[in-house]
Amino acid sequence: MGAGDRRALSAVQAAAAGAPSDILHLDMDAFFASVEVLDDPTLAGKPVVVGGTGGRGVVASASYAARRFGVFSAMPMAEARRRCPGLIAVPGRFGRYSEVSAALMGLLREVTPLVEPVSLDEAYLDVSGAHGLWGTSEQIAVALRGRVHAALALSCAVGVGRTKLIAKLASKAAKPPADEGGTLAGAGVLIVRAGEEEAFLLGQPIRAIPGVGPRSAERLARYGIATVADARQLERAGFVRLFGSSHGNALCDLIAGIDPRRVEPEREVRSIGHEETFASDDADLASLQRKARRMADAVAARCRRAAVVGRTVTVKVRFSDFSTINRSRTLAHPAATGAEIGAVAAALLEALELGRGVRLLGVHVSGLVSRDEGAEQLELFPAASSEPDGSLDAGTRERRLELEAAADAVRRRFGEGALWPPRGDDGGPARP
Repeated sequence: MGAGDRRALSAVQAAAAGAPSDILHLDMDAFFASVEVLDDPTLAGKPVVVGGTGGRGVVASASYAARRFGVFSAMPMAEARRRCPGLIAVPGRFGRYSEVSAALMGLLREVTPLVEPVSLDEAYLDVSGAHGLWGTSEQIAVALRGRVHAALALSCAVGVGRTKLIAKLASKAAKPPADEGGTLAGAGVLIVRAGEEEAFLLGQPIRAIPGVGPRSAERLARYGIATVADARQLERAGFVRLFGSSHGNALCDLIAGIDPRRVEPEREVRSIGHEETFASDDADLASLQRKARRMADAVAARCRRAAVVGRTVTVKVRFSDFSTINRSRTLAHPAATGAEIGAVAAALLEALELGRGVRLLGVHVSGLVSRDEGAEQLELFPAASSEPDGSLDAGTRERRLELEAAADAVRRRFGEGALWPPRGDDGGPARP
């Protein structure tokens, strides 16, 4: 760390001396797996994972019983089964997880309107204006854990700090540790006050810093950097050389404890998507188009829950050699239904050379606007382009939206696989 960074760090520490620890980070424990156990109590205490159940599937969430065998999120399912022969793997039910997440965020907003969801199972809160009703930050954190457990029958960890960085690291430290020896009780709540930040941060592994993924950690390890304390020895220019100007400077700031980010309650969702890794490579265009249309239905359902529509449809294709491409089309009108999104995705696939075989396929929608705003644009600017983009006329779109909303209700009640589109546009069944 250069002299300029040391001066900046000293200034940050001086400013922090009187600053309150009013940022909370709440993170649910093994969220997807815990919801599955909640809905099926016979799974309690068993090694359960949620994720792709095929040979190339990936673990999205692992229960603490599974973590005792060294099974963790992002691990290939085949490796998870090797480590835990009695593993119970269940496919994800993202509609169900979204429902529980919505209830969770509602609970948090009862405490403060300054809630920034980061994903379905974690959020930042700014409680600086909530002390009059709810007490100190630590009391709020303890109360939140109790409210979540009482209302949802699920557990979580809460970190409290002066910055987002410290709060997130604290919530991770408050989680139950699990290894081959068993699962220990976590602190549940950990508060890091201003005077404790430096010692807390220096002891963190470098992998804990946001933005340091597995590859970045490997690159830093070649320079003998395994902890934040180690990283403090590297000059800012070294980070820029390794990771580029923007990412390198951002990492250097976080390692120095400099984090001016505030809680953003109206954080914009930039895209909604769905991806799947296949058990075997698929080079058949018709098959891939059917799968893309099915994914488009899932994306459209999530858009309906968020009350948004999107202008740009993107397909992500990862081939058998792990090379990955993205192809997008921006539409004249925002896509509102699975039929529209699926038609564009199918057309994008048709333009690709698929002979290498596809191992992963994804469908995403971006350029999101509120559903009401999208509807106004549809009325004011009727379609003029002759390019086929999957757009439906207003009447057909409304009927399709009603049909797909009814299908959403059926799937919520009877499961994701309870209802499938009757036929694909190519004449084949939509179900893979």
